[in-house]
Amino acid sequence: MIRISKEHVIHAHSPLDTPAAAVDPGTVVEFETYDCFQGQMLPEEATYATYDRSLANPATGPLYVNGAEPGDTLKITIRKVEVGPVGILDAGGTRSGALSGCLSRNYLRRLPVHDGYIWYRDQIRIPVRPMIGVIGTAPAGEPVSTVVPMDHGGNMDCTKIAEGAILYLPVFVPGGLLALGDLHAVMGEGEIGNCGVEISGNVTVQVDLQKQTCRPWPLLEDGTHWASIAYGETLDIASEKAVRQMYEYLHRECGLGEEDAGMLMEMAGDLITCQIVNPCKTVRFQVDREILGMFLAGKKQPYKQGLR
Repeated sequence: MIRISKEHVIHAHSPLDTPAAAVDPGTVVEFETYDCFQGQMLPEEATYATYDRSLANPATGPLYVNGAEPGDTLKITIRKVEVGPVGILDAGGTRSGALSGCLSRNYLRRLPVHDGYIWYRDQIRIPVRPMIGVIGTAPAGEPVSTVVPMDHGGNMDCTKIAEGAILYLPVFVPGGLLALGDLHAVMGEGEIGNCGVEISGNVTVQVDLQKQTCRPWPLLEDGTHWASIAYGETLDIASEKAVRQMYEYLHRECGLGEEDAGMLMEMAGDLITCQIVNPCKTVRFQVDREILGMFLAGKKQPYKQGLR
């Protein structure tokens, strides 16, 4: 197993980044990560007055995958997500998010994390649900801040990017240049305040390579769903892209006819907001795996008109 320490940190996904390591497809890699504040909020005396925003959302990497070329896909199996002992949570004030207009000032808490729980006010315990906020390859053009989600991935803040899931990311430059960070110990869907429980940690993944899939956007699978993940300057734009991307996957890659693909999405698809706080919003459209499996099995049988 290869390990990349958090000393190899980037704040933008860029084709010009120097790889922290190079591996063959199939290699297991552990990434050590900072929290989204790069540790600046851990000291008790720290405040936003002393916070250097240029260090926001650091990602560890990048990783060069031998043989990866534009048009390929990195298949990233998330084997383990381990979080640190202290998480940072803030809400309100002038920070971003829909909740900022509801609270009179900004609140900041340092929350202990142990025994599988986040401890709030010493007695309220919330189960840990670790996820990866930032994970992406390098875009082909200008560098993209790790604060921003786009087709290369980036700051998607999708709760399903978690242990046990498989994330498929497009390769736009040789080697792919995979980097990740911004772990959350827990986060509600939509990231409506400013953040989740931001935390450092370690992520272990297996990185495989799929040749010339030519899918230029992120796709995810876990034990229950397939999900397309899309971005946009507004939720409307992101939502339409997520729907169209899932339709393209079902129709062109899975081979469902347009009628079946559309009706499957209407019956067993969910459009879910991942986050509303970043410069671009992120939405996912997910389809139930079991029902999709029945549709794929059924496409081999002749369709019989009529009600049952």
